[in-house]
Amino acid sequence: QVQLVESGGGLVQAGGSLRLSCAAAGRTFSANAMGWFRQAPGKEREFVAAITRSTGYTYYHDSVNGRFTISTNNAQNTVYLQMNSLKPEDTAVYYCATTRYGLRTNILLDRNYDVWGQGTQVTVSS
Repeated sequence: QVQLVESGGGLVQAGGSLRLSCAAAGRTFSANAMGWFRQAPGKEREFVAAITRSTGYTYYHDSVNGRFTISTNNAQNTVYLQMNSLKPEDTAVYYCATTRYGLRTNILLDRNYDVWGQGTQVTVSS
């Protein structure tokens, strides 16, 4: 069974940067795409970014487009989320996840992801 382990969260001032990492370990890793989601207190989990592993296509929520960058190291089964120009509204628990789907319409939806990490807290102070 595949396990995902996230790291890199923390406390940062508004305008600062953080880089999240998510490493997949376990049985043969065959996901078609990997994504990042976040959940703020009292809010539903929302899509942040995703990347297809074979083609490298990337997708972003409008609120992070231009500030966040998702990337992968397929040889190491790792996905990264570089977060720049952070805002207090980016404060949330960030989760990485994998999906067997590869089409945009599917990988934007959290219900299509089947393996999830434990989450890492990101707090942005004003």
